[in-house]
Amino acid sequence: MQRRTFLRLSVLTPLALGAGWRSGSVRAAMAANPIKPDGRPHRFELSAQQFLLDDKPFRILSGEMHPIRIPAEYWRHRIRMAKAMGLNTIAIYLMWNALESEPGVFDLAGGNRDFARFIRLCQEEGMWVYLRPGPYICGEWDFGGLPPYLLRHPQMRVRDKDDADYMAAVRRYIATIAPVVKPLLAANGGPILMVQVENEYASFGRDIGYLRAIHALWQDHGVHGPFSISDGLGQVREAKTYLPGTALGLDGDTDFAGAQAIAGEMPVWMGEGYPGWITHWGDKDFARGDFAGTLEKLLAEGRSFNLYVVHGGTNFGFGAGANAKGDYSHFEPVITSYDYGAPIAEQGAPTADYHTFRRMLAAHAAQPLLEIPATPPMASFAPFTPQPHAALWDNLPAAKKVQHPQPNELLFGQDHGMVLYRRPLKAGGELAVDGVRDYATVFHGGRYVDYLSRVEHPKLRTGNKLQLPASHGEELLEILVDSFGHVGFGHAMADRKGLLGEVQLDGKPLEDWEAVSLPLDGKWLASLRPLHGKPSRPGVFFKGVLHLTQSGDCYLDMADWAKGYLWVNGHLLGRYWNLGPQQRLYCPASWLRVGDNEVLVFDLHRTEAASIRSAEALSG
Repeated sequence: MQRRTFLRLSVLTPLALGAGWRSGSVRAAMAANPIKPDGRPHRFELSAQQFLLDDKPFRILSGEMHPIRIPAEYWRHRIRMAKAMGLNTIAIYLMWNALESEPGVFDLAGGNRDFARFIRLCQEEGMWVYLRPGPYICGEWDFGGLPPYLLRHPQMRVRDKDDADYMAAVRRYIATIAPVVKPLLAANGGPILMVQVENEYASFGRDIGYLRAIHALWQDHGVHGPFSISDGLGQVREAKTYLPGTALGLDGDTDFAGAQAIAGEMPVWMGEGYPGWITHWGDKDFARGDFAGTLEKLLAEGRSFNLYVVHGGTNFGFGAGANAKGDYSHFEPVITSYDYGAPIAEQGAPTADYHTFRRMLAAHAAQPLLEIPATPPMASFAPFTPQPHAALWDNLPAAKKVQHPQPNELLFGQDHGMVLYRRPLKAGGELAVDGVRDYATVFHGGRYVDYLSRVEHPKLRTGNKLQLPASHGEELLEILVDSFGHVGFGHAMADRKGLLGEVQLDGKPLEDWEAVSLPLDGKWLASLRPLHGKPSRPGVFFKGVLHLTQSGDCYLDMADWAKGYLWVNGHLLGRYWNLGPQQRLYCPASWLRVGDNEVLVFDLHRTEAASIRSAEALSG
């Protein structure tokens, strides 16, 4: 989507349809095309400024959701919720970095990575699919869906057809997933109507040759479309990156006449319309939208559209991305929840917008809509207090010697988590740390000094300098750097993590460091050596038991904690931070069991235990 500005979409007028849109075409498009994805081949075409399905006008009424953000056990429920709202299509992003963790190491079948199964479920439920496979997708997802291993190449230029390393990785990705996509195309009996070529490229670059290269790769592997692009009209017009022969999806724009002048005889539609919006850490409240007026006009005028998103889900694990300006300033990390103010809430419940949109869609439907599926049950639990379990400082892996601090990706090939930088000092003074990405806690002689944050916010102390107390002989300086997601939109796409700049004491550079990799992966967590006694400084793992008497989804309220990560039964729910606005983390029932459930918390600031309480749904 156009991530930098929240556009309140204007009401459409008849003029917005453009002179080339004939009134008869409007009436024809408004008539529901009853053809469903039934396993037989169907012909989807882009012709005469409209979509055709088996030679009949077809209106795409789409809602977007992302399998990777939804527990696989709830896929069918969320699809049915979209259908019951009155939609006929599900749009999905594929996050490349969720499918290929290391170069050549793919997982297309594990848990919520099995996108082919999700697409088949759409077909079973009578829903068509609009596939948006990347390689780049944005989506407020880590690195815009690109695999962070690309950042291990010091000179990598992503989204650039002339970067050999990047294009080699893209070719490997498309060659791997194209054979899975091909049999799922409508022409081959599947539900996929259309495939997007990359995403919002005009917001990044101007090389139409790059889009042609991606387009050609799909065709080389037997995926012949039809294809689409999706972007802001102003960006496409300025960058001149409309790819001839593709449907032109407008993101947050309603100037269909202006877009039709670019697309010619190809269809123009609303590729992304926003019922809600992004929420970042530190925002005053959760973002919401106001889409009802625009939706009513789209329906009345026979327009095809895609709601971004109909259901957002959750940025489990390290999935949440970030935004920043082109110079890497104004860093805004995305919260763990991807509720997004969507019509279908994070835990699958219908919202007020859901009911409003459903009434609108029902008024334009040829047949009565299905009943709304029941929301999966919620479970509550008694408050519990995890106790200190292990100290980070007692469980440090072997260090690597470096002259100057360097980012995680270049030092260790590490995509997420933390890195510790340390060296002895013989004196105190003013410490200046440049290039903190993204949040550092500083220790001197084993004592906590202060934090440094890349996130600019009135509640946070700003600047890159702090005062170290006077030393009593040689004492160890330790800088523990925690990361948020990699920037996924705009030109700040070399967003490596850790320390990227110089560290100075009283204006003099400090050299000869040790760096310790702390990826927070399952293998390392399983080997934690327990504490003996009370923790002496922050950087503590806490362990506790969440007891359930009945099955159901849960929200864990972390309001009494500071900043860190939360695992339940080994599943990383995501990040929490008392900066807000999110204080509650969603845990699906499939990750829980009746009885005792192990909860592990890593907090960057607390040394004493705090309570975790049961909470109502995030958007409740």
